[in-house]
Amino acid sequence: MNKKNIALLAGGNSGEAEISYKSAIIIEQNIDKTLYNVFKINLYKKDWHFVDEKGEKLQIDKNDFSLTLNNKKINFHCAFIAIHGTPGEDGRLQGYFDLLDIPYTTCDHTTSAITFNKSFCNKIVAAAGINVSKSVHLFKQHAYTIEHILDQISLPCFVKPNNGGSSIGMSKVNHKNELETAIQKAFHEDDQVLIEEFIGGRELSCGMIKANDNLLVFPVTQIISENEYFDYEAKYKGKSKEVTPAEVDEAITIKIKSTAAFLYNKLNCKGVVRFDFILKDKTNDLFFLEVNTVPGQSAESIVPQQIRAMGMTIMEIYTMLIEESVK
Repeated sequence: MNKKNIALLAGGNSGEAEISYKSAIIIEQNIDKTLYNVFKINLYKKDWHFVDEKGEKLQIDKNDFSLTLNNKKINFHCAFIAIHGTPGEDGRLQGYFDLLDIPYTTCDHTTSAITFNKSFCNKIVAAAGINVSKSVHLFKQHAYTIEHILDQISLPCFVKPNNGGSSIGMSKVNHKNELETAIQKAFHEDDQVLIEEFIGGRELSCGMIKANDNLLVFPVTQIISENEYFDYEAKYKGKSKEVTPAEVDEAITIKIKSTAAFLYNKLNCKGVVRFDFILKDKTNDLFFLEVNTVPGQSAESIVPQQIRAMGMTIMEIYTMLIEESVK
């Protein structure tokens, strides 16, 4: 049996590159080597390279996304995108691979671009009848005032880069005099900033994958942060506790899974995707938080925990993901 050549793309141009490389380690370890030849491709801006056994960097030919190794040209059957942030999660690589007719493991370029823009995604989700927090969307080139912002939302609030993830550049603001500093911190990471009204409640997350026209929904995870909120340190420095399956009523579990599945289809998602929600205190109203179209796969990440809790192996899911992509 001829093995398929898989390009595992890691790195990227954002502050999330560190997390991408951690994800790539787990992915490379868990792709079935009896079925696939795996080539880890490192991307940073115009530098796309593979490191051979001698430690030599071999550049990718971007004209057809091929690699020449030992005087032999290697073409890829599938691109396994493990880049969080740009250009792997915002639709740029997806558009490139569409032009070359190379299958890839994520949502298409349109869905990736829309869901990566938190404000635009929230508008689509809200139009579909799902609760979202009140928010203000700022652009660096447009003037704003703190007073105008606070006319539209109440404190406390979260300030975050509109395009980005891993809580990089994110702040929780409790007092008016903290807001400008938080906005500038977010603008340091992105030209757009999203300010969202705080909703007190439990953070819950649900991943899934579609294969053979069946949507396999993973168990729900409850995220309990030791910090004030689920920030970068809580996510990646062991300052949080993830409980899978979440210790919530069965009715709430069903609601979260059904809402996530509805949004997966509504947003035309593909591959492994994770949806995050807030279950509001007292009322138990479910609020959409965000969607991760390239969710983390590192040892600390939520999706691998959910897969194990479901009684499956990560290798089984990755095989499903690759085969669905090349089908």
